[in-house]
Amino acid sequence: MRNRQPNKRIYQSVYYLATGLTYTAILLRSILLYQSTPYLAEVLGLLSCFLLLFLIETNFSKRMGNWFHLYLVLQTILVSILLFGLSNQQYDYFSLLYAILGMQAFQSLNYHSGIAWIALFLILIGYPFIRFEGLLEGLIRLLLFGSVIILLSAYSLATRRAQLAHSHNQSLMEQLQAANLQLISYSDTLKQLGVANERQRMARELHDSVTQTIFSMTLTTQSALLLQERDPSRVGTQLERLNQLAQSALAEMHTLISELRPEQQVGSGLVAELKQHIENRHIPEGLAVSLEVDGDQPLSSQEDLVLFRIAQEALNNVVKHAHATQASLRLHLDEPCWIEIVDNGQGFNLEQAHGAGRLGLAGMRERADEINWDLSIQSTPGEGTHIRVAKRDPAEERL
Repeated sequence: MRNRQPNKRIYQSVYYLATGLTYTAILLRSILLYQSTPYLAEVLGLLSCFLLLFLIETNFSKRMGNWFHLYLVLQTILVSILLFGLSNQQYDYFSLLYAILGMQAFQSLNYHSGIAWIALFLILIGYPFIRFEGLLEGLIRLLLFGSVIILLSAYSLATRRAQLAHSHNQSLMEQLQAANLQLISYSDTLKQLGVANERQRMARELHDSVTQTIFSMTLTTQSALLLQERDPSRVGTQLERLNQLAQSALAEMHTLISELRPEQQVGSGLVAELKQHIENRHIPEGLAVSLEVDGDQPLSSQEDLVLFRIAQEALNNVVKHAHATQASLRLHLDEPCWIEIVDNGQGFNLEQAHGAGRLGLAGMRERADEINWDLSIQSTPGEGTHIRVAKRDPAEERL
């Protein structure tokens, strides 16, 4: 918006300067030639009418609409009277008034209409030149004065197109800025939505895991207190149960806290991070977790992160729900690449799990889609769970 107005003022200044100088030169020469003749008043009157119509058109052009052609007709009649109706002493200078009309035509009309008016103006000035000066001399004068009319009209056309192009570019810039602001707003909204969703997920996780475990610990503690009075020999069993629940709560809290760490935590490679996670996971007693790695093909940092999150969620589900004694993570790093998480726990019904909207399973599938891997789950009640995440074949993706 800052550049458009200065450029427009420059174009208008040159336009009005050329028009003013041309009109002033014609007016002064008319006074010199006709000052001692009876035509002076008539010439000045016609030139005054031309100037008046010019000023009206300049100041009210936006209101004239389709009346601009009528304006050109009236001005052409006035100039023709000056050319053909007087003593013909300065028809050459009067012909330059068509240069002013030519500039106006290209300022207000389309290209083809402007060309048509310029052609008419050249015909009108050519007639007196050839009539009063002969064919050859008349054509020379026509070429000379015609070139002035064409040059000024072409400048007017060029300035108009430059203004239109600048306005168009300015409009595109404003649209781009508006779109950029919308993208920023949309990005902020997505970030806020992501934070809200993550908070909601953590709230569900706390309610479904840690809160339930702590509630069970409370019941076990109350039971131990009652047994201490009635049957002290059974208190040891309750304390052992309480210890298991405490370890389970600690493991669940460790998992939730680890998920809150920055996304860049997978920096030493997927295999190293999985080993460290298993060692620091505080696996409950009675559950053995193993890691098997085959191949050494490197994965992208995004794939490392997503596969780590999927394995982390799957292992968390084993600890919380499977009641398994064994779980294994198998990582195959040769084409085709895949990772499997298998346990010998109680399993579950897949249809019921999907119907219940379990967020853990849906989240693992969404993460796999982010890196163009496929996730499949096989589980039957009483027969454990088998989760496999495999890299998609690029040829299949193109199909």
